[in-house]
Amino acid sequence: MNKKWLCYTGSVVFIFGLASCADIELLKKQEEAGRLVGEAYMSQNDYTAALNELLKAERTYTNDPHLHNDLGLVYMAKDQLLLAIEHLKKAVALKPDYAPARNNLGTAYLAMKNWDSAIVCFKEVSRDLLYATPHYPLSNLGWAYYNKKEFALAEQFYREALKIDPNFPIALRGLGLTYLAIGNPRDAVISFERAVKYAPVFPELFSDLAGAYAILKEYNKALLFYRKVVDTAPGSQLAVEARNEITRIQKEHLK
Repeated sequence: MNKKWLCYTGSVVFIFGLASCADIELLKKQEEAGRLVGEAYMSQNDYTAALNELLKAERTYTNDPHLHNDLGLVYMAKDQLLLAIEHLKKAVALKPDYAPARNNLGTAYLAMKNWDSAIVCFKEVSRDLLYATPHYPLSNLGWAYYNKKEFALAEQFYREALKIDPNFPIALRGLGLTYLAIGNPRDAVISFERAVKYAPVFPELFSDLAGAYAILKEYNKALLFYRKVVDTAPGSQLAVEARNEITRIQKEHLK
């Protein structure tokens, strides 16, 4: 009797185990469907609707690294950086080789101006030989070191990024800013001008280039690019600053 009871008990446990696996698979499918809806809203820049769908998906199944990566991106878009970091950390913990999530975590740290934590993330991603766009984490490393005022390292990583994609405007702009920081406006102009070729609507870059030309006392070129700032970003604070510079240059240098 005891053996028969144990046998039946074992069978019941086995059946329960199968049911649990089936339930988990169903939860995964429900979560994936909700996540895909959330991602569709993300592609439309409707981050509130996306967040609603992703949070419902999280209630269904919590162990999906892709879901936590999506939540991190949505919270970043909504400027909720602490929540973004929380979810991106979960994504990386669930899938340590999830390089895009680690890169996004580094980006969130950049937004928080936590340069050292960002550097740790981007160095890890840059060592991943399977990562499809290594010039992104390399450029991000350049930006982190630029903000730490470690300009030699900033230049090094921007140049490494440009070895992979010589036309990458983010790295070209970063290299130009680094040249300005070390007092080399002529090379900054060269880098900015290259960046403009590949990013023709980039008001921050236009402002950088205008400022570099002003340092070189090439005021007509400075005015040209300050006007491009106004044209491409009307109503922005950057446009207000550009107008002020236009007025200053005209009064002080082009009388």
